[in-house]
Amino acid sequence: MKLRRSAALFVVMAIIAAACGGGDDAEANPDKITFGFIPSERSETLQDDIQPIMAALSDAMGIEVEGIVTADYNGLVVALGTGQVDVGAFGPVGYVQAKDQYEDDIDLLLKSVRFGAPSYHGQWFATPEVAARICDDAPAVGALDNTDSGVSLMDVTEVLATQVGFESGSGNAEVEAGVDPGLACMASLEDIKGLKVAFGSATSTSASVYPRLQLLDLGFDVDADIEYSYLGSHDDAVLAVYTGDFDIGASFDDARRNVREEHPDVGSQVVVFNITDEIPNDVVAVRASLSDDFKQSLFDAIEAYLATDEGEAAFDEVYEWSAITTADDSEFDIVRDAVDKLGLTE
Repeated sequence: MKLRRSAALFVVMAIIAAACGGGDDAEANPDKITFGFIPSERSETLQDDIQPIMAALSDAMGIEVEGIVTADYNGLVVALGTGQVDVGAFGPVGYVQAKDQYEDDIDLLLKSVRFGAPSYHGQWFATPEVAARICDDAPAVGALDNTDSGVSLMDVTEVLATQVGFESGSGNAEVEAGVDPGLACMASLEDIKGLKVAFGSATSTSASVYPRLQLLDLGFDVDADIEYSYLGSHDDAVLAVYTGDFDIGASFDDARRNVREEHPDVGSQVVVFNITDEIPNDVVAVRASLSDDFKQSLFDAIEAYLATDEGEAAFDEVYEWSAITTADDSEFDIVRDAVDKLGLTE
C-alpha cells in the first residue's frame, strides 16, 4: 500500500522551497512563471484540472505560477525553446524534439513515476475476430509485460499498470463491478500485414513512434504492408478497434480504461496481443537560464505537493503521476534513436 503523508508536510516543504528560491543567481529568477501542458485525453477539462497544481506551486514558490495548455506538442516545444513559457510537461518524444532543437535553452528537471515505475510501454490490440486468427492461444484474462525472458502473458496481479477491468489503486486485485476484465493473448506483429491499423497522434511515443519502430525492425514497409491512420489520441485508437472500424490499434497500457465508463465491455471487445519495449516516462523541462536554486525549488515544490492526498489526486487526474524522480538526458537516447529512424526530427 502506498505511504501517504499529510497536507501539513506540504506546508513545511512549501516554506522550505520558497526559502530556497534565492542564491547567487537570484537575479535570474522571475517573479512569475508560466507552466505549459500539452493536450491529453482530457483536453476539454485540462485547463481546469491543472489549476489546483498551479495554486499549490504558487504558494510553495511564493510567486505566481500560471498554467496554460498549448494547441499541440510542437506548440509547447517552440514556446519553451523561445522562452514564451518557463516550464513544460512533455511526453518523451516531445522532450527529445524540444531538447534537440533548443539544446542550450532547455534543461530536464524531472521524470514522472507511475504505478511505482519510471517507465511504461505501448500496447497493441485487436478486435476479437482478428485476435482469434492471430493469437497463439485463446485470449484470457491477463496482461502482457516485459520480462527478462521477453514479452510474457502474466496474471493481472503481477503487472504494475492498472488494467481495464480492475479498481484503480487496487494493484489489479479487485475487479470493477460491471466492467469486463481485460483479455490478452500472445501474437506476432508479423501477422498484422494487410490489416487496418489505428495509431494515436504521429508523435505519440506509445501509440505511434515505438509501435512503428517495431514494424520497421521486423522489415515492414509500413506504407505498403498495412493500411494505417493517425487518429489523434489513445482513446480514439481504442474506440476505432472497439467499433470494428479498424482491425488493430496501438496505445499506452492500459488505455482501454479511458473508455470503460461508456463501454464497460471494452476489455473483452479490444484484446491486447503485443507490447512495445519500455519507454521512459514523461518529463518536466525548464528554461536553462533559470538558476539552479530556482529549479531545485520547483522540483521540491512538485515533490512535496505530490506527497499529499490533494496533490496526488490532482496529478492523477491530469497525467496519472504518483511521484517524480530526477533524470538524465542520456536516458532518452533510445527515444532519439526511434525519432531518427522514423524521420521525426525537425
